Amino acid sequence: MSAFAAAMEALAADPNIGADALYRAGGTGAPVPLRVVRSAPDRLGDAFGTSVIQASDVLTVAIAVLPAVDADDTFTLGADTLTVQHAERDAAGIAWRVFCRR
Repeated sequence: MSAFAAAMEALAADPNIGADALYRAGGTGAPVPLRVVRSAPDRLGDAFGTSVIQASDVLTVAIAVLPAVDADDTFTLGADTLTVQHAERDAAGIAWRVFCRR
């Protein structure tokens, strides 16, 4: 295990940073329990020439735990169900950065 993979595992396991989630392939598959790191950065968008702040949800998930992520897969964190819009690997190939909609 590389130092980056160990750091990702430690962040996800930390109760102050990581969160329990249930992953479902295609939104209907069998639930897979895992740990994720959730962030909710605001994004600046444009609507009819007016700047609009949009909330977003980004999950970081270890690739070792979840080898594939596709659009329309879902993650359930507590009462929130997040649907995957896009997922990309980080530069080191250790984690997915998963962009979701609520």
